[in-house]
Amino acid sequence: MTGSSTQGIKTVLHPVSDLAAAKAVYAALLGVPPQTDESYYVGFEAEGQHIGLVPGGGPQGLTSPVAYWHVPDIEAKLAEVTAAGATVKEPAHDVGGGRLVATVIDPDGNVLGLLQDR
Repeated sequence: MTGSSTQGIKTVLHPVSDLAAAKAVYAALLGVPPQTDESYYVGFEAEGQHIGLVPGGGPQGLTSPVAYWHVPDIEAKLAEVTAAGATVKEPAHDVGGGRLVATVIDPDGNVLGLLQDR
């Protein structure tokens, strides 16, 4: 199979109903304070992983955690996975700092995240 490879799953976003309560639990679990602590998003960096808390599921309407595969070229990877049978749920867009994210749905309805850092 040709195409671009991934750099692995390095980001997982969790939808939460109570951001403050979730922040306390994840800080205790990970043993570090959040790197980003905003009313719309709390993010932790631990052992090369990024764990994000999204209140109310965020604009994507997340209902369960989504793992984000880090890729060098998000548009190329979107083209590859859609050609293979996935459907785009959320097209690639900038979420700040040049970071691009997108989500696709696999044939079984699972949401897969793609993330590209510029």
